[in-house]
Amino acid sequence: MAKYILLDTETTGAGEEDRVIQLGYMVLDGKNVDVYNEMCSAPVPISYGAMEVHGITPEMIEGLPACIDTSAFQTLCQLNTPDNVLIIHNAPFDLGMLAKENFTSQMRLIDTLRCARHLFDDEDSHRLQYFRYRLGLYKVEQSEADTLGIEVRAHDAIGDVLVLKLFLTELRKRLQERFEGANPIDKMVELTQTPVFYTRPLKFGKYKGKTLVEIAAADKGYLNWMLSNMDTLDEDMRYSIGRVLE
Repeated sequence: MAKYILLDTETTGAGEEDRVIQLGYMVLDGKNVDVYNEMCSAPVPISYGAMEVHGITPEMIEGLPACIDTSAFQTLCQLNTPDNVLIIHNAPFDLGMLAKENFTSQMRLIDTLRCARHLFDDEDSHRLQYFRYRLGLYKVEQSEADTLGIEVRAHDAIGDVLVLKLFLTELRKRLQERFEGANPIDKMVELTQTPVFYTRPLKFGKYKGKTLVEIAAADKGYLNWMLSNMDTLDEDMRYSIGRVLE
C-alpha cells in the first residue's frame, strides 16, 4: 500500500548556494503516522532574512550532522520509491533544496500550492499560512499536534507539515466538489502537472490591477520584459504570460 510523505524544509535562505537546515515530514501509512523532524548543519551561513522567518540561529545547528547524515534524510531515501506519494506546498522550492543533497524524488508528486491555485482559484493568496487562518485550521491544529506529539510553531518545518496535513483534508473536500467521482490522489497528481492560467489582475508592477490579457493588448513588450528580468516569477506566471503572448 502506498505511503504518503508530507514534507517541508527550512533553509539558510532562498538563493542558489543556500542549503537545508531542518527536514520535517510525516509518513501516513494507513492509520499510522510517523513523524521525522531534524535540524542539521549547513556549509553556508544562515541569512538574517531566513532567521527572521524560521527563528533558527547558528547556535541551534552548531555541531549537528549534515542533512545527508541525519536519520530523517536517510529514511526519506528509503521511502523514495514510485509506489509512494510525496506531498509538499510549493514543491519546486523544497525539491530544489533537497537536490543539493543529491536527493531526486522517484515518488508521485502532489504540490498542494498548485492544487490550491486550481481548486481555490478565487482566493487572494495561496500560501499555506493564509489557508491556516482562512480555513480555520489554527482552531484544530493544537489537538492534532497533541495527538502526534508535535510542538506548533509557525514557519517551523514540522509545524508547517502539521498545517499541511490539515489543509490536505480541505483540498480533498474541494476537489470532490469540483470533480465528483474522481480519485482524489490521482486527480491531485494530475493537477500538480497542469499549469495554472492566471486570470486575476496583477498585484504588482507597472500594470498593477490589470489582467495579463489586458496588458498583452496594451503593451506586450512589458510582458516580455517580465519574462527576461523577473527571476521571482513562478512557473504558473511564466506559463500564463507565454499563453497571452501567443
